[in-house]
Amino acid sequence: MYKYILLLFVFGLSYAQKRKLPVDTMVITNHSVTIKGVSITYTAETGMQPVWNKDDIVTASLYYTYYKRSNTNKGPKRPLVFSFNGGPGSASVWMHIAYTGPKVLKIDDEGYPIQPYGVKDNPNSILDIADIVFINPVNTGYSRRVKNNDGEYANDKDFFGINADVKYLAEWMNTFVTRHNRWESPKYIIGESYGGTRVMGLSLELQNSQWMYLNGVIMVSPADYKVLRVGGPVSSALNLPYYTAAAWYHKMLPATLQNKDLLDILPEAEDFAINQLIPAISKGGFISEAEKKAIAKQMSYYSGLSEKVISQQNLDVPNRFFWKELLRDKTGQTIGRLDSRYLGIDKVETGTSPDYSAELTSWLHSFTPAINYYIQNELNFKTDVKYNVFGNVGNWDRSNDNTRDNLRQAMAQNPYLKVLVQSGYYDGATTYFNAKYTMWQVDPSGKMKDRFTFKGYRSGHMMYLRNEDLIKANDDLRIFIKNSLSKGKSAKY
Repeated sequence: MYKYILLLFVFGLSYAQKRKLPVDTMVITNHSVTIKGVSITYTAETGMQPVWNKDDIVTASLYYTYYKRSNTNKGPKRPLVFSFNGGPGSASVWMHIAYTGPKVLKIDDEGYPIQPYGVKDNPNSILDIADIVFINPVNTGYSRRVKNNDGEYANDKDFFGINADVKYLAEWMNTFVTRHNRWESPKYIIGESYGGTRVMGLSLELQNSQWMYLNGVIMVSPADYKVLRVGGPVSSALNLPYYTAAAWYHKMLPATLQNKDLLDILPEAEDFAINQLIPAISKGGFISEAEKKAIAKQMSYYSGLSEKVISQQNLDVPNRFFWKELLRDKTGQTIGRLDSRYLGIDKVETGTSPDYSAELTSWLHSFTPAINYYIQNELNFKTDVKYNVFGNVGNWDRSNDNTRDNLRQAMAQNPYLKVLVQSGYYDGATTYFNAKYTMWQVDPSGKMKDRFTFKGYRSGHMMYLRNEDLIKANDDLRIFIKNSLSKGKSAKY
């Protein structure tokens, strides 16, 4: 009886402690996976690595997972890929267990969740040609700020903004590369969504502040805040080709378009958006009735919406309205924001925007259980701290956003540096044509345009959730990495 009481007391004490993680710790496990028919052995290192301020005081600790191939003779000279997701405020869970890592979700071939949730081997992972580090910025995953000796946290402005984010992450990456003896490795950074803004900024920060030169920057469904949510003729018109893609998928286009392949009709929509829709919206209320009617007719042709509702929106159709309107008179369902293949059911069919994001709720079904299971049971990292799929990053500071020009400057300074942009045609949040536009605007001179590559996929924001695109997108990464290696050539123009 006394032993039983004592056990209860000890058990109670062990769970009465504050939930906190060591600031600097790691767990290493050994694994194997078959990729492209070849057996790959690798180590998975997961843990916490500190962030220091200019006074060498620890202000935060970031949770990371580092996959390193074992059965290779290239060692520290193998390509090294740093992977970020976006948000801002999103953990690195998405690409970690659904795209490039050695494990992927148990989902169906189109990306929909299947119970029981979990992970399986990823036969398409790029681990065969590159080692990968998945990084969680502050307040995402297990990453947290750390109290100083006075019991206070560092200020939000040290982490939660475009420039602060880039600065401390570059410092963290320098520490990682030094600790793991990876200075000889060709280096790549890949960022999804807001991660596109992040890696554009990091490209120059790593060069100018950390003396770390990259071979490649990869932007997956990038969010460019020079266009996104800015409003105006350009921002609005760039959405039109996405409307064409989503309407084609749901069979809402006129037969002359619907009967063609998607990739045969998108160039038409792109040409209309650039050469006719931007000028028309630019005229605002001073556009002639005849031109407004003609443009509305063409927009209807390329979007599946009626001329009437387009005219009522003064040719400036918001994405949220499109998600609500496209199927309103057909099924009454809404379509997804991040992936418009997904369908939702609102309380009422009236209104100007969906009640919820059908695709995101679907993804959270499968990602949240899987990442928590995987970290604890396969990576053997144990903690009571909550894994933040999405974390609070305060009032994110988007001021002084020069990231697009930072990427241009980094490329100008570094002849090795190449850029790959990957987008899903059915992404309504950061549309594929917006991504193309960003790519076009990085280097207005056109002198470096041969160093940019765009790849599109028949899925959404996380195009890799669709198995066919998971295969294709990883192969595109392989080709990009191989083509951006120096192969003995000097870094000069």
